[in-house]
Formats: sequence, structure tokens, C-alpha cells
Amino acid sequence: MTSDTETNTMSQDMVETQTETTTAPDAMTPSVTTIDEPSVQTVSDMPHRPAWVEIDLVRLGRNFQIINRDKPPGVQFLSVAKDDAYGHGAYQVLNIALAEGAAAVALSTLEEAVRLRERGIRAPILLLGQRQESELPWCIAHDLTCCVNDSHTAMKLARLAAAAGKRVPVHLKINTGMNRYGVGWNEALPLVEEICSTKSLLLEGVMSHFAQSDETDKTFARLQLERFNRFLRDLTGRRISVKYRHLCNSGGFLDVPQAHFDMVRLGIITFGVYPSSVCRRIPGIEAVMSVKARIAAFQKLQPGDHVGYGMRYTAPSPRRIAVLPVGYGDGFPRVRNLGFALIHGCRAPIVGGVAMDATTVDITEIPQAQVWDEAVLMGRQGNDEISVHDLARLKNTVSYDVLTGWRQRLPRVYLKSPQAP
Repeated sequence: MTSDTETNTMSQDMVETQTETTTAPDAMTPSVTTIDEPSVQTVSDMPHRPAWVEIDLVRLGRNFQIINRDKPPGVQFLSVAKDDAYGHGAYQVLNIALAEGAAAVALSTLEEAVRLRERGIRAPILLLGQRQESELPWCIAHDLTCCVNDSHTAMKLARLAAAAGKRVPVHLKINTGMNRYGVGWNEALPLVEEICSTKSLLLEGVMSHFAQSDETDKTFARLQLERFNRFLRDLTGRRISVKYRHLCNSGGFLDVPQAHFDMVRLGIITFGVYPSSVCRRIPGIEAVMSVKARIAAFQKLQPGDHVGYGMRYTAPSPRRIAVLPVGYGDGFPRVRNLGFALIHGCRAPIVGGVAMDATTVDITEIPQAQVWDEAVLMGRQGNDEISVHDLARLKNTVSYDVLTGWRQRLPRVYLKSPQAP
């Protein structure tokens, strides 16, 4: 195998990080800017931790292109970038999504939306969920589109918009059985008419949300679709038309084509992660996120020696242990003697308990491993892969939770051009 400096240092035109540096985290190569009199070093000049989240923007762009070819040409897509684009970085993701034809952006919090506006994202932003009254002036000032679920909020928004001399778009959320947000599908028409009666609100869209679209049994999804269609027929009967009718999340886009309507809301699938093990696959889609660390230390164990808190692992024979400087404080599952890291393309079993800042792996069968070699905790190395679904099983949760669970103290490194083979 080649050395660490030959295989693990990326060229400057390949990556960027949230701190605007241009090389991948490398404990052996500090990046410090020196300024003449007085000498100043800032946080952004500090060497990165030898653990990081890696986002492949080339793969992300390719995923959008593949999805565009897969969807019907008349169907628009909305890029769901809530929770910092599922941990991938909303600003970086949306620049690519919009370049690849996204009609709009969906977020969950006002703070997310304002931050993106301040960074120059000018595309339509749909705020999902319910807004407090105190948020509504901010939504108007920053040209944000609100989901509305009730008459009180809609009319308050209408009065504020009128006072600002604006006509603001809204999307009415229809509750077809998810029973979270929205007005009931069979009692929504009075609210529709109230919105349409104002001069300061534009009913741009109507929407609902599948409770279970990515499983084999589509019984409830079909019921929700039928309820939504009944509501749409009622709109037609009142001669009310809207620009966007949207029901599908990633699972619905993959498996319920009759529910595509005018627009689909795409989140997790764009990041190369399927919402379930049974939903339709699109050839060529690849995972965008990897999580990596470098070996920080070694320990040699004799038979009977233990590893970590609680002495959860006992060496049955002489073993060589590597310490990875990443743990549950970074979002890795807090497991004991379960899971693997990939080192030199081989699986190194996790031994002992994962600590807040450290994970120990058995590299006895990987004698070529050296200090500061790269380890992959999620992602591909060589011919093997540890997927987000593998970690979800360790954590007894879902892939969405794993993706959004990586803490911000892990630097985000963005690959901007294909890696060298």
C-alpha cells in the first residue's frame, strides 16, 4: 500500500471546508496564516481535527441530474434542505440543487431561511410547519412562502402583507391522515375561499404529506392520495386553480407516480440515500456523505487485557488496537463491541465501548496500518462500504437520524472535483 501522504492528502482544487480552507484535514500538515506585526492566528487558521464529515458535491450534482432524467418532464422538484440539508450543508447543497433546476427550496425554521437569504439564496423558500405570529413579519420582509394551516394565521399574515404593500404566496397544508399539520381534507374549502378573498395573499400551492409511502403496503398511501384528489376536485368545482399541487416526498416520488402532480419534494434521495430497503432504486444514485478519521494512537494488548470504560472488551490473544479520535460526542452510535471502521480497505472491528471522543478498533489483521492513516466510519473505502443504514441499525434508528446527527464540531469538507483513482 502507498503511504499516507500519497493517498490521503487531497489536491487544493478538490475541496473546501466551512472555514474556507482548501485541503482535507491532515494532522501532519498544519495550515496557519502568519500576518506581519503583530502576528495573529485565528480559529480558522487552526489545524483541523483528524476527524471530519466529507461531502462529495460532484456526486450530489450527478444525483440531481439522474433524478431529473428519471422524473416526468412536466414535474418540478423542490429541494428539501431542512436541518442544514440533512447535515450536508444547506448553502452548498442549494447552490447545486438550484443550478440543476430546483423550482424552490423547503426549510423548517425561520432562522435557516434568513441565514440563507443573507448568504445570497434568492430562490423561492417554502417554510414547512407552523409559524408563530412573531415570525410572520420576518417572513414577509425576507420574501418567504409560508405553509398555512388555519384561518387565524392566514388572516394575520394577510393583514401584515397588506400593511407592507405586498401580495405574498402561501401554500395550504391539507391533512389527509398524517395528523400532524394541516386542515382536514374534507373541511378545507372555507379556508381556501377566505385566502382567495384577500388581495394580499396568493394561494400558490396546496399540499399534503404521506405518512407511509416507502413501504411495500401502499394501502394508506392510496387512501391519502384519494382524499387529496377529492379536495382537488372540490377546488376545480369552485373554479379555483393553483400553480403547485404537491404530495410526494422521496418515497412517494419513487413509488407513487400517480401522486407526482405538479411538483415533488425531494430530500434524502438527492443525497444518495433511499428512504427504505424496499422502495424503487434509480441506477447511478450514490451516497454523498462520508465520515472519516485518522488513526491517532496504537495499543498492544496481551491476553486478558481490557479496553475502555467498564472493561467491556477482553483480549483473547495478543491484539493490536487503533484509537480513532471520534466518538458519540460527534454523533457516532454509542455501541460496545459492535460495528466496524474501514482501514486500508479492510474491516476493523470496534472493540470496547465507544467513548465521547474516541473509538477503539482491532487492527491485528491489518499490520500495514500506521498512525494518521485514514479510517472510514461511514462511506466507501476500497471495495467495501459502511452505509448510513448500517449505522442506523447500530443506533436502532433510521437513516435520517444518522445523517442529521453528526455534530458541527466535525469539520465539513466539500469535494468539488472527482477524486484521483
